[in-house]
Amino acid sequence: MAHSIDYQKELNSAQLEAVRSTEGPYLVIAGAGSGKTRVLVHRTAYLVERSVRPEEILLLTFTRKASQEMLKRASLILDERCERVSGGTFHSFANMVLRRYANVVGISRDFTILDRSDAEDTVNLIRTKLGFSKTKSRFPRKDALLDIISKSVNKSEPLEKIINGEYPQFGEWLNEIKKIAREYVDYKHSKSILDYDDLLVYLKRLLSGHEDTRLSLSARYRYIMVDEYQDTNKLQSEIVYLLASENKNIMVVGDDSQSIYSFRGANFRNIIDFPKIFKGTKVITLEENYRSTQPILNLANRIIESSEEGFQKRLYTNKSSSALPVYIELRDEHRQSEYIIEKILALREEGVELADIAVLFRSSWHSNDLEIELARCNIPFAKYGGQKFIEAAHIKDVLSYVRVIYNIADQVSWFRLLLLLPKIGPKTAELVIEEIISQGKGFGIDTSSKLFTKNPVLVTLLELFRKIDVKIQLPYQILELCMEYYQPWLKDKYDDADKRLNDLNSLFRIAERYNSLERFLSDMALDPPEKNIIQAGSLTKDEPKVSLSTIHSAKGLEWHTVFIIYLAEGHLPNYRSLEDRSAIEEERRLFYVAATRARENLFLLKPHIDRSFKSKSYGMGGPAFTQASRFLEESDILDKYAITEGDKTDSFGMAGSGRRGDKKFWKVIEDFEGIDE
Repeated sequence: MAHSIDYQKELNSAQLEAVRSTEGPYLVIAGAGSGKTRVLVHRTAYLVERSVRPEEILLLTFTRKASQEMLKRASLILDERCERVSGGTFHSFANMVLRRYANVVGISRDFTILDRSDAEDTVNLIRTKLGFSKTKSRFPRKDALLDIISKSVNKSEPLEKIINGEYPQFGEWLNEIKKIAREYVDYKHSKSILDYDDLLVYLKRLLSGHEDTRLSLSARYRYIMVDEYQDTNKLQSEIVYLLASENKNIMVVGDDSQSIYSFRGANFRNIIDFPKIFKGTKVITLEENYRSTQPILNLANRIIESSEEGFQKRLYTNKSSSALPVYIELRDEHRQSEYIIEKILALREEGVELADIAVLFRSSWHSNDLEIELARCNIPFAKYGGQKFIEAAHIKDVLSYVRVIYNIADQVSWFRLLLLLPKIGPKTAELVIEEIISQGKGFGIDTSSKLFTKNPVLVTLLELFRKIDVKIQLPYQILELCMEYYQPWLKDKYDDADKRLNDLNSLFRIAERYNSLERFLSDMALDPPEKNIIQAGSLTKDEPKVSLSTIHSAKGLEWHTVFIIYLAEGHLPNYRSLEDRSAIEEERRLFYVAATRARENLFLLKPHIDRSFKSKSYGMGGPAFTQASRFLEESDILDKYAITEGDKTDSFGMAGSGRRGDKKFWKVIEDFEGIDE
């Protein structure tokens, strides 16, 4: 069959093999920067060009934006047929399927979706109702409770195992937590609300318990592709198996060396065991890197080759460079910050944009000192890994109005918006909700009772809701009415109300893109835009910023120059992982991810003295001398040096450190002051 795309010209040999492999199970191990997105884009086009109906192709990604961009790129290289491919996240796919088959699994198709914060509030309602908030000894808070319940669901493990393994401090409350979990399930079902986990739970239940539906979906989605498979949890992998078990035309793409989200429930074993689960799987490895220089890749290869388990690969590139990664041990955290600032200023003089420079760290607090210094030196920066736009209190306030309009039984949203009103506390709010739901008249409730006559603000609120017709008015029109009503409460509740108006304006602009209220609310819960993404659109070319980011938030990104700070035991690897071999292996993968974000320059820094040291047993301790990360120690062919102010290089006292071997991967700084390499 003749193709309009010259795949052989566009792809390297390994990529071409992956694109042309269509029938049966395939595992593509895509090393960092090896063009996995290019493979998925071209494979989508290849399938469509081979007369596969676009609707029969399912592309599952971890953000809706990722799938949209891939399908858009596929359309650009082929034609608009690629835009009809079914693409989205696991959760959005589950939402779409459940809207169609809700009755099969015993739920209402008009269910609303709880986001993380709403789910926490729901758990807290149950916790309070059961009287567990009044216990004398420490009972877990709502966020910890939801974490425990959610991990149990996503890992497909009993609550006992989750608590014993990750939350032993709550062991005495096991029975109470079990009761809350049961009540939480019953509560959601009775109110026609689902949280994120429920979407996957009900989808799996649909596929595993209803053979005719599974066969129907398998026939509909004959070719399945999954991106970032190393980040899937147990539940997601089971869904993939059920969807693909009939025709087995499944390709998962990922990198076992970049599996770093176990704290979210991601299961490293999913990608490792894929060939065992799908018999006859062919493994295709992408090793040619299009991002980093070879010296950086040599370091990355060295980091990951000491892994206890994984698929063999060795990254290589055609990019030539003599600039080796630089290791610097500095006196303390403050000197570390000064060094970074001096180097940033020097790089800017050389023509490197601030936006092409990043400082990465294991824990958010690692950048505290650096943030102060950057601000003092008037160097603009953006920090990633913080609060999301949708989680901001004022955004949640406004969306609670819209959610109640869509689903009058949404008690969590009712509580939130009622507690904004004067003279209404939790007890009154509960009475109001019970009255509205028990009368069964919607917003046309009789307001002549004392409950309403004593609280005229309630009548005004109901009048607002009566003005709104979801069958006629578009989401932005509904939101506009809610915002007009909300603004006085906004000014009363927040000192910085004027600043928060910018966020509300952003929310309004987002709503203008929607014709369906259900779709708007689902997207706000399933794949919300982050505040920094919205703000980024308003930046001008004259406003580049240095990126400060946790390593977890930096995955998938790249910069010309990368600094990795606090490369010390207890920091990277994190102290919580030191007694757990699997956790240590994940910390190794974190280091690998961080190193492979750099295109041209990579700086590895460690303060010699850690002034943040605290003794867990005795409170504050004095400054502690740090030990270099074990991931540096394991590289026995590297030159390793510490820099002390005003002195020549000294070995930093690791077993076997010093000059060794014929090959050097590190640039050695010969003098503390000589930073202009």
